[in-house]
Amino acid sequence: MKIANKMIILIDNGHGVETQGKRSPDNKLIEGVYTREIASLFKKKLEKDGFKVFLVTPEKKDVSLKKRCERVNAYCDEYGKDNCLLVSIHVNAAGDGTCWMNGKGFEVWTTKGDTLSDDLAEAFYCDAAKTLRGFNLRRDKTDGDSDKECNFYILYNSKCAAVLTENLFMDNKKECEYLLSHYGKQSVVDLHYNAVIDFINKI
Repeated sequence: MKIANKMIILIDNGHGVETQGKRSPDNKLIEGVYTREIASLFKKKLEKDGFKVFLVTPEKKDVSLKKRCERVNAYCDEYGKDNCLLVSIHVNAAGDGTCWMNGKGFEVWTTKGDTLSDDLAEAFYCDAAKTLRGFNLRRDKTDGDSDKECNFYILYNSKCAAVLTENLFMDNKKECEYLLSHYGKQSVVDLHYNAVIDFINKI
């Protein structure tokens, strides 16, 4: 796979292992544990291609959004914000983790407005369509592209292009089982890797 340039990839894994409610009803998937595993595998795959990659939240405990953004922006100041991109990895939920729900699918969030982050999000949707076949892609096409928009703190306060991915629903039994499978984990990693590479090759 052709790689056009070598941007700095910043990976933020959602929540801490102790964060209440961020888990499947059977406690088999804990978001703070799962996203750290995905982030680590994603980082290793990028590093094999020679990318410089930083985990924004390597700690197991939760880290405040303010602190996360300070770390992201420190890298932006060091390497240049146009040379960095941020991917914040999450798993979605329709409830509070106490019972199985019917929410389903994959989605990507950016800040409001037309930004470079929209292009990064579009790359994620394109690769999700190939990697997560059979799963719903939750889109918002009202402004002409696929991403959902909200000024989430981690996105709004980071200086570089940034997206937040919600990788299926941990309180949907079928999707939870998929996420926990070896194939499911590899698919989520491959999706993130391919989307980032595709985005970089187009800028």
